[in-house]
Amino acid sequence: MSHLATGHGVVTPARLKNRFQRHALTLSIAAASSVAVQSTWAQSPAAHHDHHHALNTMVVTAVPLSSPLTVETDPRIPRQPAPASDGADYLQTIPGFSAIRNGGTNGDPVFRGMFGSRLRVLTNGSQMLGACPARMDAPTSYISPENYDSLTVTKGPQSVLWGPGASAATVRFDRGPEEFDEAGVRVDGSVMLGTYGRFDRRIDAAVGNQAGYLRITGNQSEANDYKDGDGNAVPSQWDKWNGDVAIGWTPDDDTWLEVTAGRGDGEARYAGRGMDGSKFLRETVGIRFQRENLGEHWKRLEMQANYAYADHIMDNFTLRSPGSMSMGGGMDMGSGMDMGGGMDMGGGMDMSNGMAMRVDRRTRSARAASTWEWENTTWIAGVDVEHQVHRNLDGERWQPDYEQTQFGAFSEVTRYIGERDRLIGGARVDRYRVSDESLDTATAGLTRRDTLPSAFVRYEQDLASAPITWYAGVGHVERFPDYWELSSNKAGPAGSLNAFDGVQAEKTTQLDIGAQYNDQRLSAWVSGYAGYVNDFILFDYNTAGMGTTQIDNIDAQIAGAEVGASYQITDNWVGNASLAYAWGRNADDNEALPQIPPLEANVGLTYARDAYSVGGLWRGVAAQNRTALEKGNVVGQDLESSSGFGVFSLNGAYHASNHLTLSVGVDNVFDTTYTEHLNLAGNAAFGYPADLDRGINEPGRMVWARADFSF
Repeated sequence: MSHLATGHGVVTPARLKNRFQRHALTLSIAAASSVAVQSTWAQSPAAHHDHHHALNTMVVTAVPLSSPLTVETDPRIPRQPAPASDGADYLQTIPGFSAIRNGGTNGDPVFRGMFGSRLRVLTNGSQMLGACPARMDAPTSYISPENYDSLTVTKGPQSVLWGPGASAATVRFDRGPEEFDEAGVRVDGSVMLGTYGRFDRRIDAAVGNQAGYLRITGNQSEANDYKDGDGNAVPSQWDKWNGDVAIGWTPDDDTWLEVTAGRGDGEARYAGRGMDGSKFLRETVGIRFQRENLGEHWKRLEMQANYAYADHIMDNFTLRSPGSMSMGGGMDMGSGMDMGGGMDMGGGMDMSNGMAMRVDRRTRSARAASTWEWENTTWIAGVDVEHQVHRNLDGERWQPDYEQTQFGAFSEVTRYIGERDRLIGGARVDRYRVSDESLDTATAGLTRRDTLPSAFVRYEQDLASAPITWYAGVGHVERFPDYWELSSNKAGPAGSLNAFDGVQAEKTTQLDIGAQYNDQRLSAWVSGYAGYVNDFILFDYNTAGMGTTQIDNIDAQIAGAEVGASYQITDNWVGNASLAYAWGRNADDNEALPQIPPLEANVGLTYARDAYSVGGLWRGVAAQNRTALEKGNVVGQDLESSSGFGVFSLNGAYHASNHLTLSVGVDNVFDTTYTEHLNLAGNAAFGYPADLDRGINEPGRMVWARADFSF
């Protein structure tokens, strides 16, 4: 394509020329510092696919910023520690990200202590939402990152282009178009084997010519229960698969039309829940169209429409033996939790005979955007819409219980002020219509409507005196409560009928500041933020000591930073380090905001020579004593203060040829026993104590080997 899409618009090659000439070498060093080693290999002239360079890079242990507010990485490259099969684990290689752990897979991502729809997670520009009322199938559980070409994270409320509510960050997993100069075929893939029965395989193949292509991607990932550092088995097995097909039409350099379809399924055993996931059916269909250079100033038109369907079954007999029921993991055990199928999952329910429930969600969305350019200004404007319906299976009949429609309009402008200064600003407005379709709640049949604005402004500058780019921006986001926060069978704020009736939209105002430095040996960056959240949505799992769950609005203060650096010590040695800290305060009760991850540091050292590399990674996490017991979100709650820990891992890789790269790793070399702060308590059905007030232990020593191939 003839233009480059960036975080603040579409920039013409002419405008980038001087900037790229000045920083080309330092930017390439910054990119190389995130990996163990890079090797050059020739690709067949028949197929030039910019994204398919997974063999260039050996093992990723840290991901630096691609621009002052953006992180971009190739999710197909091996990572250490070896992530699970879902998107949440991949995100944890980016400083500032953590996850609420379930055991082996399908954690729920957290960025800077913010959870749920404060993070907007997109695949090819659209949402794939789960169906479980307790987020057993978080949106990232349906994402297999290795099936995508790129992973991009935009920090903070500093863009309005990709939908509403993203006060913490926007996460995009994307596939790009295939580009063939002549008729040809390409095949990429990988196979990984590891301890605890880990077995992953992936294939990505395309055939095409200058006029179009057919692309097929597929993967399967499985693992058994792992053992912690003490040798105790932790229920955590999974088996998941995905398959997608894309048919693209590229009649010229300025036109791209693509139709996609995908399907996946799986099962996962959860140590921290009263039920396991025995079905994670995903069905997706999409169409994308892009046309460039439509006129002198009209540079791009983008349109897409998507359909996503999630069909989820949870039970306590497929992957475990039925036992006494204890939902655990932050789930309501007092007032009861409607898990679909008309069943109240209240505490004390006998599940010894086995129980199951089935829920689904259909999400339809569309987006259109245009880009205009003048000499010093880029303007992007568009509209988006999303409609979703959630249902539960009541006997033989599907019963809707929630319906939401959102219409949005957005506009974002980048103004270039001279050679080195940029002013970026944007605004969007979203209209919501949400209905409680339940039959037996206090708000059954009630419809809520709201119109919510969001906006930001940011200043960026490339210093003339040093290879430094710095920025400062202020953003305001008004986020409508999501399905999980509007649970109509939960208590809401005082005086309301329930959560659906009373929970208000969350309003975040945040300052983001940061800088990035690049020279021939050193790459360093820092991102900081401070914000105030009016009507922060909080779950209290023991309201007034009564053991009931209430969803309430409070005011909150948040702040924190991420900092990282990479240094080319010699031609062969590279060191890198990062640090992430998040802080939050409940301003109403003058106590800590719950579910905030502790201070975390990562230090890596890599030796790379010719076709091989070896490296080590130390991850250190501090104790977290700032807690708010029995408060949190729909998935997790603060259990107790957590202890700090350190974990050391090793990796090695060999670039055998232009077509094959081999890598090996040992995660948690010293078999350390440790627990993440953001975690679920072990479920009594697996023999965990009913009063356990700490999270599930993480995996002990894991050895893995992987082969990546490309033809």
